[in-house]
Amino acid sequence: MHGLSKWKKILAFAGPGYLVAVGYMDPGNWATDLAGGSQFGYSLLSVILISNLMAVLLQGLALKLGIVTGRDLAQACRDHYSRPVSFALWVLCEIAIAACDLAEVIGTAIALNLLFSIPLAWGVAITAFDVLLVLYLQNKGFRLLEALVITLVAVVGACFLFELFVSRPDMGDVAKGFIPTADILRNQDKLYIAIGILGATVMPHNLYLHSSIVQTRKYEESQEGKREAVKYAFIDSTIALSFALFINAAILIVAAATFHRSGNTQVAEIQDAYQLLSPLLGVGAASGVFALALLASGQNSTLTGTLAGQIVMEGFLNIRLRPWVRRLLTRAIAIVPAAITAILYGESGTAQLLILSQVILSLQLSFAVFPLVMFTSDKLKMGSFANPGWLKVSAYAVATVIASLNVWLLIQTVRGWMS
Repeated sequence: MHGLSKWKKILAFAGPGYLVAVGYMDPGNWATDLAGGSQFGYSLLSVILISNLMAVLLQGLALKLGIVTGRDLAQACRDHYSRPVSFALWVLCEIAIAACDLAEVIGTAIALNLLFSIPLAWGVAITAFDVLLVLYLQNKGFRLLEALVITLVAVVGACFLFELFVSRPDMGDVAKGFIPTADILRNQDKLYIAIGILGATVMPHNLYLHSSIVQTRKYEESQEGKREAVKYAFIDSTIALSFALFINAAILIVAAATFHRSGNTQVAEIQDAYQLLSPLLGVGAASGVFALALLASGQNSTLTGTLAGQIVMEGFLNIRLRPWVRRLLTRAIAIVPAAITAILYGESGTAQLLILSQVILSLQLSFAVFPLVMFTSDKLKMGSFANPGWLKVSAYAVATVIASLNVWLLIQTVRGWMS
C-alpha cells in the first residue's frame, strides 16, 4: 500500500462492500418495501434509513474483526465457544441463509415469469442451474465476480432512477417519511412490515461474509497497515451500502407514489406491481424496467449467498465441501418450499413466503450480532483496535433494539393467533 495515492487505495479496497451490499437489495427487500409503500405510504422510509445505519455500523465491525484478527466471524465463534454452542450458531445461520436463498429463488422465478411468461414452478426449477454461473465465476477469480456484482448493482440503480423519474413522488412527503414515528410500534401490521424491512436490510450471514472476504485484500500486518486497511475497507462498505439505501428507498417511494397515492394499498405481490406500474404511470416501459431490475437483483444476491454458505460451514465446522455440492444443498433447501408454494398457492403464496423469509432473517440476526459486538470489544482479541466506549455502547444498543423488536413481533404474532 506504500506509495499509492488515496484514490488508488480506495480503488484497491473497492469490491467486498458491494458483494455484501447486494444482500441488502435482494428480492426479499422488494416484497417488504412494496408492501410497506403501498400500505403505509412513505412512513416506513425511516425504518429503511435506520436499518441502513445499523448495517453500516455492524458491517464496519465485521470487516474490522476480519482485518485485525485474520479470522472471520464464524472462525472466531468456533475459537471462543464450546462445540455444542458453535454447532447451534451454525444451524441458526444456515436457517438464515436458507431463508435468504428462498427469497432469491422466488424473486428470480417471478422475474422470469414476468419477462418471458415462464410458469412460476418452472422458473423455480431453472434457478437450480445458476450454480453453473457461480462456479464459473469463482474459477475465473474474485475480481471478475466483484465486477459482475457491481455491474448488476448499476443496472438495478439505473432502473430505479427511471422509475423514480416517471412516478414523480411528492418530495416533501418523502422527506417526512425519513422521520420516525411511534405509530410504527403501535400498529401491528406496520410493525410486521418494519421488522421484515429490518430483516431484509441487516442480514446475519452478511456479517460472516464480510469478515472473510475483506481479507482478500493485501495489507501490511503491522498496526499501521491494519489501521489503514480498516479505514479503506470501511469507506468501501459505506459507499456500497449507500447504494443499497438508495435502491431500497426508491422501491418504497415508487410503491407509495404509484400505488398508495392511487388507492391501491394492498399491492404486496411483485406481480401486481408489475401489472399496475405501466397503466398507473402511463409509461409503457415502466413494468419491463421493473422486471429487469428484479432479475438483476435476484441473480446478484444468489452469487453472494453461495460465498456466505461456504464461509459459514468452513468457519463453524471446519468442513470444506466442493462448491457445487454446497451450492446444490443450499438451493435444494430453498427450491422445495418455493416449488410447493408456487404450485399450490400461486402468486399470493409466493408473496407471503417472501415476507416471511425476511422476518425469519431478522429473528436470526441477534445470534450473529451479539458475538460480533463482544469479539470486537475484547481487548485480548483486538488489542488497540477494540471498540471504544461510545462504539461499544452504540453497538450493544443496536443489538438490543434488534432483539427487542423481534420479541415484540413474536408477542404480537402470538396474540394475533390466539385472538
